[in-house]
Amino acid sequence: MRVTPCQATLAGAIGLNLLLLYCAWRGPGGSPPSCRPPRGVPGVTVLLRDFEDFENDLAGTARSFASLPVPVLVAAETAPYPPVPLPAEVGLLPLRPVADRPPPLAHPELHIHTRHVALVPDGTRAVPGLLERMRDALEEGAGDTRLVAAPVGSVPLRCLELRLEPQAWTARYSPSAPGVCRAVEGTAVLLLRTRDLFALPFPLARPVPTALFVQAAFRGWGLRLMPAAFPAARRPPISPHGRWKAENLAETRRRRLMHDLGIKREVLADGQERWYGCSKDTARCFGTVHARTPQYLLAGRWTPPCCLRALRETAQHVAGILEAAGVRYWLEGGSLLGAARLGDIIPWDYDVDLGIYREDVGKCRWLALAAAGEPVEDTEGFLWEKAAEGDFYRVHYSRSNRLHVDLWPFYPRGGLMTKDTWLGHPQDVEFPESFLHPRVPMAFAGFTAMAPNNARAFLELKFGPGAIENPEYPNPAVKRLGQG
Repeated sequence: MRVTPCQATLAGAIGLNLLLLYCAWRGPGGSPPSCRPPRGVPGVTVLLRDFEDFENDLAGTARSFASLPVPVLVAAETAPYPPVPLPAEVGLLPLRPVADRPPPLAHPELHIHTRHVALVPDGTRAVPGLLERMRDALEEGAGDTRLVAAPVGSVPLRCLELRLEPQAWTARYSPSAPGVCRAVEGTAVLLLRTRDLFALPFPLARPVPTALFVQAAFRGWGLRLMPAAFPAARRPPISPHGRWKAENLAETRRRRLMHDLGIKREVLADGQERWYGCSKDTARCFGTVHARTPQYLLAGRWTPPCCLRALRETAQHVAGILEAAGVRYWLEGGSLLGAARLGDIIPWDYDVDLGIYREDVGKCRWLALAAAGEPVEDTEGFLWEKAAEGDFYRVHYSRSNRLHVDLWPFYPRGGLMTKDTWLGHPQDVEFPESFLHPRVPMAFAGFTAMAPNNARAFLELKFGPGAIENPEYPNPAVKRLGQG
């Protein structure tokens, strides 16, 4: 049958009306993406994310920005409690999926249709035209400028450089000139393109500024400062209980964020440090080591700094106990290699190795108890035990955290030092006892340890010629240094 132009036009109109009716019938919460206006229309959407459920100014902040008028959305895991009287035109986006609700509620990007979005902290008041000026500054900026920050209140923002060291799990902040900002210190409104925000793996993680700055630094994004400021709301002082709750929640969120971003250590602009990851009360930051290759090496990283710190502490503690008891010990294997190269633990090593004279085991109370077959915790919380793999001992950072120092009991036989347990490591070989007559002091991991008297000859016997000058991962057959 031949369709006339008039019939085709009529059919198209009917189809469009059916689509509109379908969208209206589904309602806002259940609308499929095809029924939504296309994202990228001019304008700025205000997103309120950083606030507490208690003692907040959410309603006042929302009302202020809704009066501009601009789209205002409140993003939270669940509806704020106690309930907040939000203006009717302000949308609430629950971020936590709920079994009996449509999945788009878990995807806030489907609800933002403007080209730009501003992350506004709680207690901020709107200034007509300032969001648009921020948007224009972003679009006029250099190629790597992806963020614009404007202060909230009378205190100016401090421009910071942010350098990420993924291999060392570290983020370093330092003071910077305004032209090369990567982060700011102070309360700020942050504006960026909507497509950039939702291209990030953690677009709405809290605390929002830190989450955005770190993810932007990974991508080389620049940040531009605005001199104009948004006013801060006049609010009554937060109660002591509210302050306590807010501080605890902030610490919990920051730790969760750093875990997600793969950061174990922050070096702040004033030189102070924040540490994340394992402690005496937690498990260590990595699981069982297979084929002498920890999982972090396969991921292109080195030993988490919190683990290195714990290993240094354990090594110094064990060496002190052994010396006080008269147990003759020395740096072994990779630990001696680290001492010869760096005066420290090798940056990708996961334990510390010490040799001891087997006949001295009984001199140390904790070693003697471990030799009897029962793990024993010393007065400072380090756990001493006999290893399940053979005739040697382990001293763990704690009962929970199994970072450890291995103690290998050697004994002389025919002028050579030997032992009863060999695990098949390339460096696991006998050596002349003359290397231990005398033992010599050597800098290692922040203290002075005892070592063989000719470290180079000892290491080349164990690892081969050039061992000190040619670093390599523990098992090059699995992963080589510099590979990937």
